[in-house]
Amino acid sequence: MDAISVIRTKRDRGELTPEQIDWVIDAYTRGEVAHEQMSSLAMAIFLNGMNRQEIARWTAAMIASGERMDFSSLARPTADKHSTGGVGDKITLPLAPLVAACGAAVPQLSGRGLGHTGGTLDKLESIPGWRAHLTNAEMLDVLRTVGSVICAAGDGLAPADKKLYALRDVTGTVESIPLIASSIMSKKIAEGTGSLVLDVKVGSGAFMKHLDDARELASTMVGLGTDHGVKTVALLTDMSTPLGLTAGNALEVRESVEVLAGGGPSDVVDLTLALAREMLDAAGLKDADPAKALADGSAMDHWRRMITAQGGDPDAALPVAREQHTVTASASGVLTSLDAYAVGLAAWRLGAGRARKEDPVQAGAGIELHAKPGDQVTAGQPLLTLHTDTPEKFDYALAALDGGVEIGPSDTPFEARPVVLERIG
Repeated sequence: MDAISVIRTKRDRGELTPEQIDWVIDAYTRGEVAHEQMSSLAMAIFLNGMNRQEIARWTAAMIASGERMDFSSLARPTADKHSTGGVGDKITLPLAPLVAACGAAVPQLSGRGLGHTGGTLDKLESIPGWRAHLTNAEMLDVLRTVGSVICAAGDGLAPADKKLYALRDVTGTVESIPLIASSIMSKKIAEGTGSLVLDVKVGSGAFMKHLDDARELASTMVGLGTDHGVKTVALLTDMSTPLGLTAGNALEVRESVEVLAGGGPSDVVDLTLALAREMLDAAGLKDADPAKALADGSAMDHWRRMITAQGGDPDAALPVAREQHTVTASASGVLTSLDAYAVGLAAWRLGAGRARKEDPVQAGAGIELHAKPGDQVTAGQPLLTLHTDTPEKFDYALAALDGGVEIGPSDTPFEARPVVLERIG
């Protein structure tokens, strides 16, 4: 077996054999296949695709490259959620303790932001003392005592995917549906959860811009989970407009706590409850009522215990950026569009995100939204507040927002898109 023959097979639109897939994943993980060779194969897959059998074997090979976690000793059924990423997507923060309050164990392995999409770990690290990195034993202990944990994946979990993801990010092959699906599902299956709910974002602020592409990705991942014995369902959700009223690390933590306290923006609450119900149903807890757990304070209690168990102080003041700049409405009328990608890019430029994995982020940087599409606005009214510690970045962020905000006449008809567009699985 050699890398060139594997590359040629896919370059010429052939089907990779199970033996070719097993060998190339193992050899790349060990360093026998060079980065430039795997880059060439990734591009061939990007251009020519994979069938279901190839994707399933590719996923299995990445799982086999590392360890598999085992939560069978827990007294609770396990359920996890994965989002494909968006702007203002803080749903994991209230969702994990909410589902734990309803009786499931939530082993939530999360990542960091890259580019215009935010990262759950970056958000939580704005809480003083909170730790993202736990050993497997620590993770299991928090699950046993609290019911939910949000942490970084260990180095032993699907190491082939870790190498390949970094390569895809710098070779223009991130958007490949076979590679996205196998990347996500190899980690989630190796994680050892009994059930999985996928939040596949659709719209300008998501990787999948079109509904058909999102549907294909969701169907592929549901099939992979099912083939590996993990009960998997997917919701296609709207990402044409940012979720909630904040985009930025500490800003989103603050909004998540508002949701756990029984308030918060309606779209964040609605999506949190929709995903919670799917997770509880998949875990066999059909009678649990997540809305009640939000209302009676039990979800907030689990949040506080989860943050404390990972070294954080749930009562500590969150970081606040040193400088603010307000964007006002240019005219009176109805706000017809607030583009998610434009807001995410502006927040990234303010310091809320990173261009490379090793870049630092500003905990207090980001954007507050004072209106959402469909709202009537008045000329001069605040629409957005930009937050940063580096005010020289304001002009750069404002350039990203150019064309991302549209206001029509007051009688412009407006029909809001539902947060949940479809269910698959």
